[in-house]
Amino acid sequence: MSTPTPPDWREANRALWDERVPLHVASDFYDLDGFRAGGEALRDFERTEVGDVTGKSLLHLQCHIGLDTLSWARHGASRVVGLDFSGPAVAAARGLAAEIGLSPERADFVEADVYDAPSAVPEGSYDIVYTGTGALCWLPDIDLWARTAASLVAPGGFLYLAEFHPFTDVLDDGTGTRVVRDYFARDARVEQASGTYADPGAETEHNRSVDWQHPIGEVVSALAAAGLRLEFLHEHDVSLFPRFDSFERSEDGYHRFPPSHPRIPLMYSLRASRT
Repeated sequence: MSTPTPPDWREANRALWDERVPLHVASDFYDLDGFRAGGEALRDFERTEVGDVTGKSLLHLQCHIGLDTLSWARHGASRVVGLDFSGPAVAAARGLAAEIGLSPERADFVEADVYDAPSAVPEGSYDIVYTGTGALCWLPDIDLWARTAASLVAPGGFLYLAEFHPFTDVLDDGTGTRVVRDYFARDARVEQASGTYADPGAETEHNRSVDWQHPIGEVVSALAAAGLRLEFLHEHDVSLFPRFDSFERSEDGYHRFPPSHPRIPLMYSLRASRT
């Protein structure tokens, strides 16, 4: 349901994520054993669209347990910094970095709210500011996010965002064929749901979440107003998890509608640069 923003939204969300970190660390969804053995955590289109990161610094906002952050280091980034508001997530990321042989000088993690990033991260700017895959919905103010992220992009650098398409939020959760929610809703969405996408059957105590919907036009306009120049906006017909009951998992690991279902955008990605 939609409602005015609860005053404890940040505390409720942090408690939810803190509790789910050990579930995610142990899950097949994140497959930490495979990652430790050299497995890939990044999506193919992300690697293509970001390009060669060799010798570049990268900041990952809302990094969760750090798999994507550390993957960029494996692909040649000279220094990566991950930021997340969950203490257990940051601790897990630091532990994983040590396990795969990356020193704090090469891969550092910071516990802080994303809106406080400029004063929390160790450097004033980065060649690449990276974020996405389920991050923006946890933020009430997308304009403040854009200004914050843009302020950390070094001259000649860029912001890269890969995110779930907000159009999927308006469709029914079963077949994904009926519009049942308002695309332009701006109020907070407060929900109670146990478990997690990585372990739906898990018994959890902190189940109240508060999130927001941010249409693509709002995100692009916020980045433009923050002084970044849009290089591209791409839409993708794949998802990372079974968002709808009718999804099928393909051999490439992505989740899609069955061939009989007309394709719609399920994710989007953009790159915006600072001159």
